[in-house]
Amino acid sequence: MIKIVGTAHVSPKSIEEVVKTIEEVKPEAVAVELDYKRLKSLQGDVQEIPIVDVIKKGEAHLLLFQIVLSYFQRKIGEEYGVRPGDEMLAAIEKAREIGADVLLIDRDVTITFKRFWSNLSLKEKLKIAYSLIKGLFESEDVDVEKMLEEDILESLVKEFRDIAPSAAKILIDERDAYMAHNLIDASKKYSKIVAVVGAGHKKGVEYYLKNPEKLPPINSLVEVKSGRNYGKIVGYIVFFLILAMFVSALITLNTKIVLKAFFYWFVINGVLSALGAAIAGGSIPSILTAFFIAWLTSINPTVAAGWFSGLVEVWVRKPTTKDLEELVRVKSLRELARNKIFKVLMVTALTNIGSSLGTIIGIWYVYKITGIRIVEVLKKAFRF
Repeated sequence: MIKIVGTAHVSPKSIEEVVKTIEEVKPEAVAVELDYKRLKSLQGDVQEIPIVDVIKKGEAHLLLFQIVLSYFQRKIGEEYGVRPGDEMLAAIEKAREIGADVLLIDRDVTITFKRFWSNLSLKEKLKIAYSLIKGLFESEDVDVEKMLEEDILESLVKEFRDIAPSAAKILIDERDAYMAHNLIDASKKYSKIVAVVGAGHKKGVEYYLKNPEKLPPINSLVEVKSGRNYGKIVGYIVFFLILAMFVSALITLNTKIVLKAFFYWFVINGVLSALGAAIAGGSIPSILTAFFIAWLTSINPTVAAGWFSGLVEVWVRKPTTKDLEELVRVKSLRELARNKIFKVLMVTALTNIGSSLGTIIGIWYVYKITGIRIVEVLKKAFRF
């Protein structure tokens, strides 16, 4: 027997319901919608973030996304006097009191966010980024009763559905299936299980438990693919286009025009990248790094300007474990913006955005200066 308890992650009523259900059912095991990393975080065991590795892997945007979502969830929880996840900790504590085993049934949060981001289209990513930035500076009235009846994550996903249809599949549907897989496996060992999940997952998990033949293979739920890697494809196109334009310009035009084109390419890319780093509150060395490196990274699809400015920001700010501890407790946007780890990630992300804009504008301006027709450039490139 598996008893599913759907909770609102910021509701005191949910804590009471969880404790009451476990006391009444007296299960052999209590399953919670957590993975190991989230459990440790809830228990106050702050794990070190390998910030340099995050930047080198080009995953700064993923970590930023997680931080902003956690901030929103935490702020809503504060309004209701409950920390998000308290009902999960209450379930674990009650399980230990009655001698029941504790099962962590949710998918690794890192895998979830990687799958989430890689399955979004470029348009969806831009819309989500815009919505999150807008949400940081706008306050909206929240329907308390409605919020207490629903999982916060599902509430966020509902807002995402119109702008990012892929979000619900990754953040809700796939996790429903993953947790159902774990519960079915657990039911082979335990005769009575109480599963504590967000209200938004309850219906989906119950559906899969009743229809296990509908479950997708477990391996398909944890595989992290490169996804729609349009960025690198576009990067290589830009590289060959710029190379062809400058080679053709060297052959067909005078040196003065070529140097002028390079000058504008350097300045446009540099200024916009540096502007991104400055808007993020980057240090002078980071801003200068963004300015001087952007022209080169814009034609190299294997590196990004933000990687360099971000690493310099790490060197300047020297974020520590204390900054990470403060990051998970920030209570205002001002505190969030001042946090060293958040600032490093923002410098990395906004430098990359500035560099992307600089590349687009730079290509247009070089084309305008040289007057080279793209078709002619490609023909000449193929002749070589």
